[in-house]
Amino acid sequence: MEMHLIGLGKMGLNIAENLLEGGHLVKAFDTNTALATKLQEKGGIFFQSVNELLTSAKANNEPRIVWLMLPAGEITNRVMNECLTLLNPNDILIDGGNSKYTESKINNQKFTEKGIHFFDVGTSGGVSGARNGACMMIGGNKAVFQTIEPIFESLCVENGYLFCGEAGSGHYLKMIHNGIEYGMMQAIGEGFNILHHSEYDYDLEGVAKVFNNGSVIRSWLMELTENLLSEDAALTDIEGVVASSGEGKWTVEEVLRLELSAPVITQSLLTRYSSKDEEKYGEKIIASLRNQFGGHAMTKKGE
Repeated sequence: MEMHLIGLGKMGLNIAENLLEGGHLVKAFDTNTALATKLQEKGGIFFQSVNELLTSAKANNEPRIVWLMLPAGEITNRVMNECLTLLNPNDILIDGGNSKYTESKINNQKFTEKGIHFFDVGTSGGVSGARNGACMMIGGNKAVFQTIEPIFESLCVENGYLFCGEAGSGHYLKMIHNGIEYGMMQAIGEGFNILHHSEYDYDLEGVAKVFNNGSVIRSWLMELTENLLSEDAALTDIEGVVASSGEGKWTVEEVLRLELSAPVITQSLLTRYSSKDEEKYGEKIIASLRNQFGGHAMTKKGE
């Protein structure tokens, strides 16, 4: 199939290579023109603008298929609006980034009004998955999905894609997936922190290895834990600051909207926020209050 890919970052370029390896024709654009050579070496065709990409001659008379692999939010929505002016009825636009599902529902409405088919695709598996076989969660029109299913057969591992339902459902499922991921990583981090501070001199790389062979908690995350501990078990060059890309927050917002309980996911998100608080003003208040009512000692700077 002929694919028009917008965004050749760490995920997009690997998806392009995966598609090319699967026998698809890939035309692409990225603002970083240095990526042109990398794409062309793999057999892809690079264009200098979105306009050039989407107005280029097609290899066949089939509807144009456009895949966006861009950071969620303003960039994705801006490029999507540009695509809206260039695509024709029956063309297909796929948002493969981590857009919020509510935005995907709005974007679907915009494209549907012009007769363009919109799909929201949650993508998991990281950079290696994008290159070697990903997991994808797909929302959109089921009948149209069947016409583009060969794309997902090429990009995903066996049993690694799911048509979820109407537009928005793909990104909703990916949002919850990432919320679960937050909780799992938090549990791994807490467990290894306890081992690190215990009275026993554990080989933590060895611990991760044995955990990942036959145990109940074996997983790709545990495999990655083994890999990073093999490089530096003390993690001496790493700051304990954990970024939050949005999906965990959206998951917690959904928990509140539905009036449900998800304490593990919620706490893992709050821990990430706490990790970025270098001032620790709240902790200073608590330490000072203990000193005020109980005479408890406070640790002053430099002590």
